[in-house]
Amino acid sequence: MRPWILKLIAATVLMCVAAQAAELKISLLALFQDKAIVIIDGARRVMTSGETSPEGVKLLATDTEAETADLEIGGKREVLKLGVIAGSFASKGKASVILYPDRGGHVFADGLINGTPVHFIVDTGATVIAMNTATARNIGIDYRHNGAPGVASTAAGYVRTYNVMLDTVSVGTITLRNVQGSVIEGAGPREVLLGMSFIGQLDMKRDSDKMELSER
Repeated sequence: MRPWILKLIAATVLMCVAAQAAELKISLLALFQDKAIVIIDGARRVMTSGETSPEGVKLLATDTEAETADLEIGGKREVLKLGVIAGSFASKGKASVILYPDRGGHVFADGLINGTPVHFIVDTGATVIAMNTATARNIGIDYRHNGAPGVASTAAGYVRTYNVMLDTVSVGTITLRNVQGSVIEGAGPREVLLGMSFIGQLDMKRDSDKMELSER
């Protein structure tokens, strides 16, 4: 067989593998030092750093403190967060995440604000990402100095708020920059409200058993 034919066959095979890998659904099940358990299209893979799965997913590194794993697929590097039910590497390079409600119908997600881990509750009724003062201090947000003061009405009455700009907000493989947020004085809300200042910049699909957020 002529060399150019062999090269054409090899290139075709690589293109098919790349196209298949670009549509993989991936979730992070467990983390260890230099090792992770990853679910790839329903297949459970126990991987060590530097190892590549049969699906073409390579585990670069793990961070047990941040609860993240660095993955590479098709030459693209992604950070997957433990606690997010499922992430995907979209065929056009657009990140997406699938979240499932709990028994009460609430949708929770672990994520990052300015690089600090937080626990979100998805709230499409919230205009912006909202958090209590303790969470803001833990993240390192100087809301009294940099925030714009305001007032919000809650079930407990009127409370003072501070409108702030969040440098980065991440859920799964999705990261947005310069997202509007609000710090509410007091202990509530317990979880950070993942409001429309984040969700509104994404495409959202929801049915009875899952919510999918994806980059536009």
